[in-house]
Amino acid sequence: MMINLSYLRSEMTMNIDPYISDGQDPAVVERLLLKLQDMLASEEEEVIYIAVQKKPAVNLFPDSIALTNTRVFVCKSTKLGMATAFDIIPWQAVENLSFKEGILGAQVTLVQRNGTEATVGYIPKNQARKMYKTGMEALRASALRIEKAGADGSALPPVTDAADELTRKLEKLKTLFERQLITEAEYEQKKMELLSQL
Repeated sequence: MMINLSYLRSEMTMNIDPYISDGQDPAVVERLLLKLQDMLASEEEEVIYIAVQKKPAVNLFPDSIALTNTRVFVCKSTKLGMATAFDIIPWQAVENLSFKEGILGAQVTLVQRNGTEATVGYIPKNQARKMYKTGMEALRASALRIEKAGADGSALPPVTDAADELTRKLEKLKTLFERQLITEAEYEQKKMELLSQL
C-alpha cells in the first residue's frame, strides 16, 4: 500500500490547531509534528500536548517538549536549527515530572527511574501548567496499564529495559554525529533503524 506523504503532511498541517491553543509558535509546532509523524511507534500513539520554549530574547530555534500517550519527546534544536536532537522517554521510565515557575517562564524537569534528568527552560507558564497536568494524566495511565498487566497475571512488559537500551543507543548515535564521526545521512538512517524497533 502506497502512502502519499505530501497528503499526510498537508493533513498534519491542517491539524495543528489543538497544539497551538496556549500560545505555541505555529511554525515550530508544524515542523515538530512533521518530524514526529515519522517517529510515532504505532497508529495508537498520538501526540497529546506540545510545549514550546519562549526565551525573552529572539530565539529562532526554540526547544520544545512533545507528549504522546506512550512517550515524551524532549526536542532540542542543533546545527542552527537544521537538526533536532530528541531525548525519547517512555512513560514507564518516568519517575517524576515537575516544573518551577520563574519570572520569565517555567523550567520543566523530567526525571527518569535511572536518575537521568531532562530539563527545558523558558516554557511559558500556562504551557508548563497544561503540560504538567497532561503529563501527570499520561503517567497515571501508564502506571494503571502496568498494574493491570500484573493483576491479569501476565508478565509485566520489559518496556523500561528495552526503552532504556534504545535511549542509550540513540544517545550514543547522537554523540557520534555531533563529533562528526558519522555523516548526517548515516545518522538519520541508523536513527530510523533504531526507532523502527519500537
